[in-house]
Amino acid sequence: MQPRLAILILTYNEEKNIGLCMDSASFADEIVVVDSGSTDQTAAIVAEKGGKIVVHPMVDGFAGQRNFALTQTQAEWVLFLDADERLAPEVEEEVWRIMERGDAFAYEILRKNIVFGQPVFHGGHAPDWSLRFYPRAAIRWEGIVHEAAKVTLPVKRLHACMFHHTYQDWERYFFKLNQYTTMLAQKMHEAGKRASFGAICFRPLAGFFKFYVLKSGWRDGKMGFILAAFHAFYTMAKYVKLWTLQRKGGR
Repeated sequence: MQPRLAILILTYNEEKNIGLCMDSASFADEIVVVDSGSTDQTAAIVAEKGGKIVVHPMVDGFAGQRNFALTQTQAEWVLFLDADERLAPEVEEEVWRIMERGDAFAYEILRKNIVFGQPVFHGGHAPDWSLRFYPRAAIRWEGIVHEAAKVTLPVKRLHACMFHHTYQDWERYFFKLNQYTTMLAQKMHEAGKRASFGAICFRPLAGFFKFYVLKSGWRDGKMGFILAAFHAFYTMAKYVKLWTLQRKGGR
């Protein structure tokens, strides 16, 4: 019997992205969208395009949401997508060929990042390999914000790629920045980590140097500088929030 493929997508207010994302994945046997409570037209668009929509509050972070998604299909193979990602046309032929062979491997796929409409090839956004395609029984996700896929199989890489249309407007960028830094600070606090004022001052500078110099972000021009600068701000926000939690907790 031919193995089945499910594309699993997490959403929250993704009406601008979900349609094109699903179109790029239309070759799958099933598209399952796990939504954490959208107030826009996300659910209606998913239903219109024939996807399965499941509303599930995000109570255990992104890893918990992805693990829940795994329980919403019986397909033998799964491929995770984010709503702002698009699969290249070559993905279809490659994944079906892998499934037909019954390969006992998990697969990374290269994400080509497009930031505010500009492709970026350096800094913290490249190269960006993400472990997304595998037999459903071989995968589990761990982590709160920057979740990671844990697999029980050897890992290979797909030849085909995906396109990641990340940060298409500044409002969404700052929404995610605020959301992620709050969750990371809480996770660090619960793990007993502390933030000194020195960390607040110097870790952002180290982050900028890493992204802009060591990872050649300067080669992406003005956008490379902007992204490195905002990575520094992201780092500072995370440690300021951790520092605030310490003070509230009397630590």
